[in-house]
Amino acid sequence: MDRIKAEERVTELNELLRNYGHAYYVLDKPSVPDAVYDQLLNELIELENLYPDLIFPDSPTQRVGGTPLSNFEKVRHERPMLSLSNVFNEEDLRDFDKRVRGGAGDSVEYVCELKIDGLAVSLHYENGKFVRGLTRGDGRVGEDITVNLRTVRSIPLKLKEPVSIEVRGEVFMPKKSFHALNEDREERGEELFANPRNAAAGSLRQLDSKIAAKRNLDVFIYGIGGDGETYGLNNHNESLQYLTDLGFKTNGERKVCRSVEEVLAYIEQWTDGRNQLSYEIDGIVIKVNRFLHQQDLGFTAKSPKWATAYKFPAEEVMTTVRDIELSIGRTGVVTPTAILEPVAVAGTTVQRASLHNEDLIRERDIRINDKVIIRKAGDIIPEVVKALIEMRSGDELPFEMPTECPACASELVRIEGEVALRCVNPKCPAQIVEGMIHFVSRNAMNIDGLGEKVIEQLYREGLIHDISDLYALTKEQLLELERMGDKSATNLIEAIAASKSNSMERLLFGLGIRHVGERGARILSEHFGSMDQLMQANLEELIAIHEIGDKMADAVVTYFEKEEVAALVERLRERGVNLSYTGTIVRVEEGANAFAGKKIVLTGKLENMTRQEAGERIEALGGKLTGSVSKKTDLLIAGEEAGSKLDKAQDLGVEVWNEERLLMELNE
Repeated sequence: MDRIKAEERVTELNELLRNYGHAYYVLDKPSVPDAVYDQLLNELIELENLYPDLIFPDSPTQRVGGTPLSNFEKVRHERPMLSLSNVFNEEDLRDFDKRVRGGAGDSVEYVCELKIDGLAVSLHYENGKFVRGLTRGDGRVGEDITVNLRTVRSIPLKLKEPVSIEVRGEVFMPKKSFHALNEDREERGEELFANPRNAAAGSLRQLDSKIAAKRNLDVFIYGIGGDGETYGLNNHNESLQYLTDLGFKTNGERKVCRSVEEVLAYIEQWTDGRNQLSYEIDGIVIKVNRFLHQQDLGFTAKSPKWATAYKFPAEEVMTTVRDIELSIGRTGVVTPTAILEPVAVAGTTVQRASLHNEDLIRERDIRINDKVIIRKAGDIIPEVVKALIEMRSGDELPFEMPTECPACASELVRIEGEVALRCVNPKCPAQIVEGMIHFVSRNAMNIDGLGEKVIEQLYREGLIHDISDLYALTKEQLLELERMGDKSATNLIEAIAASKSNSMERLLFGLGIRHVGERGARILSEHFGSMDQLMQANLEELIAIHEIGDKMADAVVTYFEKEEVAALVERLRERGVNLSYTGTIVRVEEGANAFAGKKIVLTGKLENMTRQEAGERIEALGGKLTGSVSKKTDLLIAGEEAGSKLDKAQDLGVEVWNEERLLMELNE
């Protein structure tokens, strides 16, 4: 291809990939399969390699920088990034409302938004192109983290209009990414991030943008850094719609409220519903809507008088450490766990809390029988905050980590660069059992009835030695187990047989390869189509796949190089387990069926399939599953005992189907 044609194709590919990325990362509505995106991206990379002068700053290939920085440059904000005042209860909020109405009049209205628990950033665009991104810093001077912000795929590198604008937003780490990151750190024996906010902040301050790129960060833009009137806008709500039209990702859960009672109702709604979100919020932001009213109210030295943040209270409770137990994970990491006097925290009863590693126990001086303060990190993971040393009675017992594996008596080792102790014996029964428990779990092979206790019995009785042995079990063998009746044995044999036809991504995830989660397993399965093709892939082929990083690629190659793994896969093949990808990779366009493009909530008990099976079929038809009902919900599918979600859907006028209607539409 000559240079003229190459330039035309590069321009076309840049536009296509920007549109596909916007649909995927901003609208959350993928418009093409991942394989199509990968193919086009690889074509662009090849053309840019041939003609380096055609590498544009806003090219999708330029999101990750090369050489790590030595430090971040400090830059003064064109306009200060002021912090918000806080209110903590209804009385405080009503006082804020009185001050606002006293300064701007009774016609004032508010925009209520979710307060994203992340890191505030300022993004600068010149003629529609992203040129600089700064942290908030002290409000007047921030750090230039442009190279890391370019890796956040929901931040557009080029806007839909060639405007020059500064916008402000909150970069955050979704809950799913946070869990995956902490699981990876725990496997390597590193200290876990306490919450998604700390994880996001730590990611954006990495001097090597390749690290930031692997953290799966996201963003919500919440305002214009300058005067909205410059762009012909009259109020904050209009500005958010304008930013959305430019291609920015804004939060759709906002609401315009015309009274403090409406604001309080919004706060109550999200105080109850925040756990259903895929990201963390730590309060509600309340802003006066009209820019003229904002100007009338003005600023203090630290914060605008026309905005405030209602902060959710942090819940910390006291309980007692009754014991400290050790568990061996499927990768051999020895994890100490505090066994607690049961106590209610953030809506659930907590009886156990991971202590992560020996260093943390020593650092916080946690002892058996200690009174301790616990909380849920990010309202999710129970953690021991501190021991109440002043309440000790003398009955407290210091804890010492063993030198031998409690499951196999092998010597525990600490690998260089890690803080965790590991059992490195590949025949350790605890690791084998944990691996099989993972293999049969709902998100892997989904073998109903084959729970932890049954796996442990089967292994203890010598009936299974690895996952392939599950497919050689007989009903007669199962009947020898404790509390296993004829019907249960029959159902279990049928469930094991049914799992043989699972698509490849479930098997791949079930194998428990380090760093390969559900999404990674699906991407690999879609790309290669069969286990045989994946096993033959080299490192370069894997790294070239969109969203497959160096670490995952290396783990996959290392895993399949082992002779025992090849033998295991062959035994699975001989016992009839499907080794091919059978899922759909075709995205259905909106309007093509009753589900495409709709936000759908599943609730209650279904008789003819599990909710997960129903969800998978709906997503294959282009539907978008969400966990909570809101005005943006298009459809609620209600099984038996649907509960509060059904009530809320009916109150909001959301369309409701029963299981019979669901089956009719699925079988169209």
